Amino acid sequence: MGLLAGAGTVATGALIATGKNSGESGEKIKVLTTSGEVMEVDKNFLTQAPVGRAESHEGIPGRKFVMVIDLAKCKNARKCVEECQKGHNLPKDQEFMKVYLMQDSEKTAPYWFPKPCYHCDNPQCVSVCPVGATYKRSDGIVLIDNERCIGCKFCMTGCPYSTRVFAWKPNEEYDIDQAYSPEKSVPGVEGTVSKCDFCPDLAREGKLPYCAAACPMGVIYFGDIDEDVVTNGTETFKFSELIRDRSGYRYLENLGTRPNVYYLPPVDRQFPVERGLDGLTEETAKRFENTPYVKNLKNKEAK
Repeated sequence: MGLLAGAGTVATGALIATGKNSGESGEKIKVLTTSGEVMEVDKNFLTQAPVGRAESHEGIPGRKFVMVIDLAKCKNARKCVEECQKGHNLPKDQEFMKVYLMQDSEKTAPYWFPKPCYHCDNPQCVSVCPVGATYKRSDGIVLIDNERCIGCKFCMTGCPYSTRVFAWKPNEEYDIDQAYSPEKSVPGVEGTVSKCDFCPDLAREGKLPYCAAACPMGVIYFGDIDEDVVTNGTETFKFSELIRDRSGYRYLENLGTRPNVYYLPPVDRQFPVERGLDGLTEETAKRFENTPYVKNLKNKEAK
């Protein structure tokens, strides 16, 4: 049911009522139905209607999005992964945000490393797509139009960061009654590629991406590089000062892809790295079994 916001204001875009929500907020919003009737709906039952395919190719005017990930704060809580999967209706075996246990050498300390899509300014995935299904927008976001994707996986080969996933089979999570929009990456389509999209549908509403909003440690900052501001929802910084003062860097800078995701080094870490191994499912824990750090832990326990 198409809805327009009431309550003294007019929305910039359509709102739709959905059956999915995180529980009632207690805040009621007056809306005008398509039949001209005024009704009250709980805020959590409303969401911005997805933009059309043409508009989703253009980008949000006047924006250039950027993400900053503070490695000193990450403890592999995995809330970023879970909320991203929930928000994009992904099955458990598909992750747009992945968290790795990194160790740069045998003599250095390990650390947790969240890895989304980097939304590069020189995206190799875009240059190799034969049908224009992957494209770069004016606001810096790289998206995939699944209605154009032919499943050739050239973009997966071209991406040097391995951030894309392929839908090998139909999934019940894809079976939802919702109009498709490249901005929401929902519903998923069997035989196509998908990835982290920076949640541009939420950005249009002035909200943080699912991963940034869900992280309990405030690891992920999101903002506008042209406005020189990033926030994790609790703290807000000038992007240029944060990167300069904390020696921010981009992963595999030498590749020349010019990512729009920056990392702050894992110095003065807030949590011991082993805490990130607690409470993992058996399947997730297996991912880290062959890392040097986990092998050393097991050897010490065996002695």
